[in-house]
Amino acid sequence: MTPDCELCAAARLTPWFYDDDVCWIAECELCGVPMVVWRQHDPSPPADVRAYLLDRLAEVVAAHVTWQHWVDDDMRSIPHHYHAHARPQGGFFAPR
Repeated sequence: MTPDCELCAAARLTPWFYDDDVCWIAECELCGVPMVVWRQHDPSPPADVRAYLLDRLAEVVAAHVTWQHWVDDDMRSIPHHYHAHARPQGGFFAPR
């Protein structure tokens, strides 16, 4: 855990969908889509961990949204802590 990392802090600012020892999934504060966050402060999870994270994200999407999604793990604003967004097909922000 890094004290100045907002993803490590895991503040519950938006609705949370999932939480375990490996990750948490909440609505992204900026774009409104489900976002999975690895609990370890590292930008590069091993392949098996990344698969686990994306499987949990897909389960949340299936249970909570009505649109098809694509996985965006280009970590633009927080590049040092792995996280991925479930974005709507053909879009970036959650459909309103």
